[in-house]
Amino acid sequence: MSPGPLIRQVHRRVSIAFTVGVIANTVVIAGGDGQPSRSWVYLLAPAPLLLTGRYLFTQSYIGRRRQPP
Repeated sequence: MSPGPLIRQVHRRVSIAFTVGVIANTVVIAGGDGQPSRSWVYLLAPAPLLLTGRYLFTQSYIGRRRQPP
């Protein structure tokens, strides 16, 4: 079984969580109730997004290379 569908699903869910975290963080900071140290917590999500995104990006080119012209 290929890890592609699992990685795609993880990438999708982490990106949704990251987007929700950024929106929630923006609302909290705009309200003036947030602490500066908590505003950096949502930056933990880009690491898995970067890794899974690079994998998915390269898979599209590797798949094209394997197919006969």
